[in-house]
Amino acid sequence: MAKNLFTEENFSRLDEVIAANKETKGALMPVLHEAQRIFGCIPLEVQKVISESLKIPISEIYGVVTFYSQFTLEPRGEFVIGVCMGTACYVRGAQPILDKISQLTNTKVGKTSEDGKFTLEATRCIGACGLAPVITVNEDVYGRLELKDIPAIIEKY
Repeated sequence: MAKNLFTEENFSRLDEVIAANKETKGALMPVLHEAQRIFGCIPLEVQKVISESLKIPISEIYGVVTFYSQFTLEPRGEFVIGVCMGTACYVRGAQPILDKISQLTNTKVGKTSEDGKFTLEATRCIGACGLAPVITVNEDVYGRLELKDIPAIIEKY
């Protein structure tokens, strides 16, 4: 399973980020971005610290964290696999590809594998419709995929 994120060191780093941004107008977004980088996610425990330190209601922080897709409440894996489920990708076979990746990584959509290696996401259109169907693995993009291509891609990671 993934390492413990809630270390004294991580909370100390968060305190430093909050202190550096506390007097800045619009401090919440930079603090959340850094919290995500430090912890790999922004769970309730982290939101509470931010809420108390910046004197912002936790409901407002939770609303921001759940609204923006770059933030997550749960830790992500080392490799985040996004399967585009936009119309072009979907009609060209994205669902069977998603199912195959789920099988090979032993994880479900929106979840992280038990070993902390893979997070599987069904994404909206990523703007690569000409390459449909498309998946991303972190910053790597794979297009014009067929089901037979998937095992070799997953094996790379």
